[in-house]
Parts: sequence; C-alpha cells; structure tokens
Amino acid sequence: MKDQKWEGIISELKAGVTDPSHPFKFSTLATLGLGNLPRLRTVRIRDFDPQNMRLTFYTDSRSKKILHIKENNKVSLLFYHPEKLLQLRMEGLAVREKDEEILEGLWDRIEERSQLDYLTASAPGTEIQNPDKIEYIKERTYFSAVYILPFKIELVQLKRPNHIRIRYSKREGDWKSDYLVP
Repeated sequence: MKDQKWEGIISELKAGVTDPSHPFKFSTLATLGLGNLPRLRTVRIRDFDPQNMRLTFYTDSRSKKILHIKENNKVSLLFYHPEKLLQLRMEGLAVREKDEEILEGLWDRIEERSQLDYLTASAPGTEIQNPDKIEYIKERTYFSAVYILPFKIELVQLKRPNHIRIRYSKREGDWKSDYLVP
C-alpha cells in the first residue's frame, strides 16, 4: 500500500528520530495499569524502522510501564504535530528487548549524562526527600529497550474545507487503508 498520506506518516516518524526539534520525537504511551485504569506517559522515540513500522523507546526496567507491558502488551501511542494539525494514533504490541548484546550496543549510543536515568539506586516513582539528592549506582544498569509493533494507525489531518481521517490496519501481512468520518 502506497499513498501520499502513508508516505507522510513514514516521513514524519523518521523526522521525529532525526530532527531534535520535531514534535514526533516524543509520544504519549498508554498502557493499562491496576484495575484496567489507562496510564499515560511521555516517551522519547529513539528509533524507527519503516520497513517493519517498528518504533523503539528506552525505559528503566523497574518502571511501572514495564510491569503493565508484562501484564498486557497491547499499547497505544499518540503523536501530535501542532503546526501541521496532524494527529497519529497507533495501537500495537510492546515487546521488550531481551538480547544482552543488542542492549549493550544501544546503551553505548546513549550520552553519558542520559545514562544516569537508568542508574538510580531507587526505582522510578519512589518517594524521595529532595530531588537534588538522588543516589546513583555504577555496578548495575536498569536500561531496557521496548519496541512497538503497530497493527493499527489512525491519521487525523485537520484542515478546511474537510478534515481527513484514515485508518491503516495491518491485515494479512500488509497495510490496508479506510477513510473514516473525521
């Protein structure tokens, strides 16, 4: 399936990884938490593989999102480009990277100051007395990479005279599109 809007999606997702000021650099990730309550948080998209439509983000392996993904790996991502009035919603499966060699290669590409995010002595969400007194460890990393493999992508383009809404669904190994009422 090749159409102009699909190619635009690919282009915007690529730009989100390569252009530090692009709004698709960050996405809102939704998981289901305790009691089936939706939990939302912002994640930085670190890589995008257009061949497989696979997105990657990094997180601390002790974070609640990892627990939620273990319990139910169906997740959603939301992207919004305010200048283009473009919204992308994705539904997909979250898969955690387990290969230590791959994780080590990804780790080596992270700036040293950003590596500290995965070296805190306490897990994310732990109460602390002072944000300036976070304790770090060096002997162990809690770095984790998560891949999102979408099976549905919905584009909403706000424009006049008519907004455009297209649902792309992965069916029988290929992406199919359907126009929807905006």
